[in-house]
Formats: sequence, C-alpha cells, structure tokens
Amino acid sequence: MTRATLLKNGLIVAGDNTPAWRGDLLMFDSQIVAMAAPGQIGAEVLARFTLPLDEFDCSGKVIAPGFIDVHTHDDAAVLDAPDMLPKLSQGVTTVVTGNCGISLVPMMTTEPPAPLSLLGHRQFRFGGIEAYAQAIDAIQPGVNVAALVGHTTLRMCHMKQLDRPAQADELAAMVADLEQAMAAGALGLSSGVFYQEAFAADLTELSALACTAARAGGIYATHIRDEMAAILPALQEAALTARQAGLPLVLSHHKCAGPANWGRTRETLPLIEALAREQEIGMDVYPYTAGSTVLREDLVDGVIDILITGSTAHPEMAGRYLADIARDWGVPQQAACRRLMPGGACYFQMREDDVERVIAHPLSMIGSDGLPHDERPHPRLWGTFPRVLASYWREKGVLQLEQAIHKMTGLSARRFNLDGRGTLRVGHSADIVVFDPKLVKDLASFEKPMQYSAGIEQVWVNGVLSYTAGQRGTGARAGRFLRRGANLV
Repeated sequence: MTRATLLKNGLIVAGDNTPAWRGDLLMFDSQIVAMAAPGQIGAEVLARFTLPLDEFDCSGKVIAPGFIDVHTHDDAAVLDAPDMLPKLSQGVTTVVTGNCGISLVPMMTTEPPAPLSLLGHRQFRFGGIEAYAQAIDAIQPGVNVAALVGHTTLRMCHMKQLDRPAQADELAAMVADLEQAMAAGALGLSSGVFYQEAFAADLTELSALACTAARAGGIYATHIRDEMAAILPALQEAALTARQAGLPLVLSHHKCAGPANWGRTRETLPLIEALAREQEIGMDVYPYTAGSTVLREDLVDGVIDILITGSTAHPEMAGRYLADIARDWGVPQQAACRRLMPGGACYFQMREDDVERVIAHPLSMIGSDGLPHDERPHPRLWGTFPRVLASYWREKGVLQLEQAIHKMTGLSARRFNLDGRGTLRVGHSADIVVFDPKLVKDLASFEKPMQYSAGIEQVWVNGVLSYTAGQRGTGARAGRFLRRGANLV
C-alpha cells in the first residue's frame, strides 16, 4: 500500500549549501510533496494523499538528503548482498560504481584478474550496461545504483597485451562498447592509469574514450597516474584529457601519498583551482589517512604502516601488519609482500593536515572508496559519512553542517548528473536520512571494521523506510538503477 510519511520538527539541511531551517517534510510514494515551517503543512495538503499517514517526530534531529557515495566499488556488492547495510547504515541512499577504471561491465569472465578482482569473482556476466541495469532493477537493492564504465575493463575486454597503448582496431572496439554503455545511461568513463594494467595507455587512447563519453553528455573520473612524487604532472595529464574531450573531470580520492609528499596539498590544490578556472573540475575524498588497494610491492617503503586485509596465499595473515609478518618470517617487507600476493592492504600513506585541506576545499565531495569484497575491509566501507559529520564538522569544525551535507548530497548529484536527487525539494525523489547531530559517529575501526555507525536514526530510499536505528535494515529494498540525466523521480 502506498503511504504518506510526515517528518515533523526537524532541522532541515537541504543539501544545496543554504542555511538550515526548522520544519516539516511530507513524502508520498517516491516523492517529496511538501515542505513548510513546523505545523504549516495543512490538512488540505495532507488530504490530497492516500492515508494512512506515518508520522515521525524529528525534534532535535537533522533531516537531510540521503547521502550519495560518489566513489564506490559496489558494482557486484549490490547484487551479492543487496540489503547494502554497510551503506544504508551510514545514511547512503545512492552509490556510484565503476570507479578507478574498474567496472563490472562489460567484462564477462569467471576469473577476473587484478585489479578487477577487487569487485569479487561472481558477477562478471553482463555484456553491457542495459543487462546490468535490468539485474539491478530485478533484485532491487537497498540503495540506488549509478554506473561509470571502467577504462581498464575495456582494455581487458579488447587487448591481449596491456603493456602498450591500444591499437586502432582495439580502440575502436573500446569506443563502441562505451557508446553502447552511454546510450544505456552510464554516467561516463572512469580510468585508473595508476594501475599497471592501464599505465601504458597514452593520451590518444584516453582522449578518444573521453570524447565518446563527452558526446553523450558524460563525465570523466580518474585515479591519476601518480599520487606521489609526480602528482603535479599527473594532475595536468588528467586535466588535459578532459579538456581535449570537452567534458567535466572528477579527480578520484585526491591525496598526497607517501611521507615525501606530505604537505603537498599546498601545491596540488592551487593547481586544481587554476585548472578549474578553465574547465569543470571536481574531486572526491575519503576522511582517513590510510588508503586501501591490492598488494603492491612498489608501495612498500619501510616507513608507512601497511595492514594486510587479505591474502590468497596466507589468509591467516589478514588483520596483521606487514612489518610484523616480515619480522616473523625473517625477510624484508618487500619480500613478505611478494609472498603474500595476491591480496589487499591498507596503506597509511597520508597525513591528517592534507586530508583536512582536501575535505575543506569547495571542489571536494565525499566518497568512501570502500572495498566490500575484502575479508577485513578498510573501515571507510562502513564509516565514511558519519565520520565526516563527527570528526570534520562536530569535533574539528573543518566544515559547517550545511557544507558537510552539501559535499555528501547536492554537490555530488550535480557533478554526476543525478537529476532529482541530492537536495530536499518538492518534486525531488524521497531519498532522506534523519540523524542525531549530537550522536552521529563512525564506530568502524581498523581493528573492527564492520561496525554500524551511531546516530543514524532512519533512512528512506525512494520514499520507502529502509533502515532504522536498533532494527537496522527494515527488510524493505527500494533501490533502482539511475540513468544519466534522466528524470529520476
């Protein structure tokens, strides 16, 4: 039965960076249908909508748009574990998949190689976005799903050798696949030239694909070639690729990685600002000083801490630090890393002041970059969005509340062309989170990464109550596949 839901007396933070105000919000079916000062949504308005009416007293609570996780690797997770509690429990109602050049589509295989193996091994069975979208809508996960198409995935589909730029026929096949994906509603192209499998791609290859996305009104999101010593030329390359193609650029998980680069956000952010005066640029960031990816010997420097999240050869080492494993084995850390491969790890590569500068920057959005298929995932999978609110708004004051919500909602929807999402507005989709501003906090840690956050009271996805504190998931799943630029209400 279709129901109306009235949220009363809450602090409404609309997601558009305007001042918060106290009021009521009425949703019916999948839409927001009225917003007004407390008690000002009259009986004549309520009478237009089917009863019964569910009412929630939100006194002392914040009513905000559902959070949009712009950087996920949830491509397969939304099918493997469709309740999506790691995200719903944070207040996330929409995930953007296919980041870092790594997408489920259009690869079809039972043995995905690294880095595609970050997405698990079960779901590589979709030859295109349309088939993937149909699977999403059929299973109806707990969150909405929007998809980028990965450059590395396209390379692996059409190139037998990945240590060189694509040849003309290979590039034509990649372009054709991307054209089909864009026609089916993909958001755009992502790349991960940081990874060995895509590192050899040249500007001609990247620009041709970016142009394909641009012709359909898409975006280009990239894990740049180097986040360490050569970060400035890597940023310039990403900007040039997008500028030549004429499409918006999103810099994935912007960071200055490695002790030699700590403090260099004082260089990178002014460069990004200068580039943004000539072209449309955004970036995402996660609120931690550790990243997480596959085990890579070149990231083992003997200085930073490296926490093993999984190892095929030695699964018993998950949860231990590489330095301790190397000491026990009596070998250098690089040798221990090789022995553990293939696997994954958290790399404590960043410094907190750099993280704070990126989070505070007006061009940055929040994305978790969580890896749901890791045995012991980075805590960002479960804690990113409450952590922003607890640490960077309430405790440190790096952000105002309205800014924090904007970076997790309205700004994200605008950058990724998710029309009708991300702001509380009459006629928009009823993706809504209610949280306690005094209690909201991430509880996931590197020692215990799979923990529900505190203070997230209720979450509605497309008008359906999908999560409540204490009860956790309600059992109702109302997510859908979101197509680029469509009327998503």
